[in-house]
Amino acid sequence: MNILLIWPATPDTFWSFSHVMPFIARKAAFPPLGLLTVAAMLPREWNLKLIDLNVTRLRDADIAWADYVLISAMIVHERSAREVVARCSSLGTTVIAGGPLFTTGSERFPEIDHFVLGEAEELMPQVVADMENGLLKPCYQSTRKPDVTRTPIPRWDLIQLKDYATMSLQFSRGCPFNCEFCDIIVMNGRLPRIKSPSQMIAEIESLVAAGWEGSIFIVDDNFIGNKVRVKTLLREMVAWRKRRNPRVTFFTEASMNLADDDELVDLMIRAGFKRVFIGIESPVEESLDECSKVQNADRDLVADVKKIQKAGMEVMGGFIVGFDNDKESIFERQWRFIQESGVVAAMVGLLTALPETQLYKRLQREGRLLGHSTGNNLDAVLNFVPRLDRQVLVDGYRNLVQRLYAPRNYYQRILTFLREYRPTGPSTRISGSDIRAFLRSLWVMGVATQGRREYWKFLTKALIFHRRAFAEAMNLAITGHHFRKIASAI
Repeated sequence: MNILLIWPATPDTFWSFSHVMPFIARKAAFPPLGLLTVAAMLPREWNLKLIDLNVTRLRDADIAWADYVLISAMIVHERSAREVVARCSSLGTTVIAGGPLFTTGSERFPEIDHFVLGEAEELMPQVVADMENGLLKPCYQSTRKPDVTRTPIPRWDLIQLKDYATMSLQFSRGCPFNCEFCDIIVMNGRLPRIKSPSQMIAEIESLVAAGWEGSIFIVDDNFIGNKVRVKTLLREMVAWRKRRNPRVTFFTEASMNLADDDELVDLMIRAGFKRVFIGIESPVEESLDECSKVQNADRDLVADVKKIQKAGMEVMGGFIVGFDNDKESIFERQWRFIQESGVVAAMVGLLTALPETQLYKRLQREGRLLGHSTGNNLDAVLNFVPRLDRQVLVDGYRNLVQRLYAPRNYYQRILTFLREYRPTGPSTRISGSDIRAFLRSLWVMGVATQGRREYWKFLTKALIFHRRAFAEAMNLAITGHHFRKIASAI
């Protein structure tokens, strides 16, 4: 059996980091972890080929070779996914579709005959049997949440690791919180399901054995959703690091209550975590209450961010404008918060109603829903009727993002972060790729683009005052080049 697995092209977003890739000679930021995991559920004797459209092009010969095409996609991939499905249809190759795009919106794809909706572990044995017998059903869907301790190690052999800036792994699925706008609890539930420490160490080892020496993104919906279990894992990771002295580091997503647990922060740093993405959303208490972001309410968010920075981790932040309780002052309040806290990578988006979320259903009941989300929080397009004047909201959003990523403001934010940041935990070696990226930045940001004067001023200050964190400073400067490109296109 010949199986072609396809990951669609990702448009320019904050998370694509597409404008960083030329600096580090990589083709894409992250590998398609879901498809690589599904591939590991298929029979070993089958012939598998994986095409990531962010890395290579799809040829008609690839489609014609396949008995079946398996496509997985996020909501942001809709346009590319539709193009792939149309090509497969024109060549007569059967498509089986899965992933978040289809799990919450399969009815919008009548051109696709077969779906695997939700998590695949318990469904794939039947799908495989039906593929072998030529008796595929229109839809496979389980109402149960699978046991992730039975999830296999991803098939790293189907990709070239050197094509990617970062590798990805997953420890848990689900989040205990109940944010109104979030679709994670729709797809993965509120009770975190967790892999065993030995299983997770084996997955990390599989990447190290394959030759990976860079950063690993633990893609959990909320890595600290079960603090007791995650601490057990982290202790095992610390012990593993002492035994193996690997060159890998980690970053992940977590909730703000991370700042409440000094032991947890310390364990993460000792295990090699360098960054954490936190959904901060808003400095407005009423907006946090509105969206049930209870984990962020009634706390000093700036102090919490700085506490994590001082411990030795960079805080990347998610921010939203467009809540019903947002006033015209929201843009200035977000600006002040982000600059003061030193959240360098501030990923600000317009509120969007994702399919099947509580927000989507509420807006539908209120008659305010206008259409489907693109999944790209950089699109200055609203799929609902906001309380704040639409044009004020869209214009204010554009101005906020462009202001945040103007060179002077962005470099100032890095310096604010570096004043708090204390590099701790396992040291990281500077690679040849890091040196090449730095040298390229001297030309691209120091000579060839606007903001070069601010770049040289920043570089000088980083060398004089933050020499111990100079590598982090330059990585952030290069990332800022991507953010500016993205912001200018909004």
